[in-house]
Amino acid sequence: MAVTLDQTIAQRERSRLSEFIGSQTFWVLIAVILACLFLSFATDSFATAKNLYNITRNVTFVAIIALGMTLVIITGGIDLSVGSVLCLCSMVLAVTMHAGYGIEIGIAAAIGTALVVGAFNGVMIAYLDFPPFVVTLGMLSVARSLAMVASNNTVVFQFGPDHDKLLALGGGAWFLGIANPVLYMIILALLTGFVLRWTRFGRYVFAIGGNEHAATLTGVPVRRIKIAVYMISALSAGIAGIVQTGWLGAVTTNIGAGMELQVIAAAVIGGANLAGGVGTAFGALVGAALIEVIRNSLGLLGINAFWQGTFIGGAIVLAVLFDRIRNLRQSE
Repeated sequence: MAVTLDQTIAQRERSRLSEFIGSQTFWVLIAVILACLFLSFATDSFATAKNLYNITRNVTFVAIIALGMTLVIITGGIDLSVGSVLCLCSMVLAVTMHAGYGIEIGIAAAIGTALVVGAFNGVMIAYLDFPPFVVTLGMLSVARSLAMVASNNTVVFQFGPDHDKLLALGGGAWFLGIANPVLYMIILALLTGFVLRWTRFGRYVFAIGGNEHAATLTGVPVRRIKIAVYMISALSAGIAGIVQTGWLGAVTTNIGAGMELQVIAAAVIGGANLAGGVGTAFGALVGAALIEVIRNSLGLLGINAFWQGTFIGGAIVLAVLFDRIRNLRQSE
């Protein structure tokens, strides 16, 4: 019996839906929804407009960097330097604008710094075969040290003639009252999702994570792709740093400290596999949302904030356990 085009499309849509329902990202999304519903009834302050505004705005900084981190993890790598790169780019922006330059020059300097750092990481990993853990761990220290040197380890809170423009960029709400950082996050997530799903570059990223040797044999420019993903990871940290500087209105050398762990957690909780080959932009957003809901709920429920690391670490372990169980079932 002949199969019509409509039947083929419907079958493909059903298979995609079933694949999504069986994915880790779906169940993490369900966990976020259930947590929000529980907190809405358990507390009087969770579902308020002010608290929801703060949650959506706070989640963006981790989520934006998690988008870049997801690409790195898909290739089988890791980037431990993103928190320090955020700090360095924020400080470069602040110091440049404090010296009297306009916001365009400050942003260009920050973005350029991020790309240079990412290119350095990528070259060391792709061409010199350094382990990603070692290279990015070293850059974690180097980048924060450079931020201290650039500012003489002082707080920068005056941003020159374009001071108000920077604050509006990060702290404003230009469209329908939605915080600007949220809009940036949505745009970057859509762009990342498109790149991963519909472009040759995205296919190459997954190919490297699935089997790097096979990817090399089939003509994938593995080294160039690796450099590109580490540049994208650093760029995402730079963008988050620019936005966070505008939101906070000041930069210290402590900004972004420990953020790399939250970013990696967001990517892994959202479905990225540390072994490589698996990950989505939507998963990065969902993972970041779960972390922020956990952080926000601790204070509302009167739980000591020091438990945050325990809950996030437990979520990572559960996410990896879920992935292992799923792989075992597929192998059977």
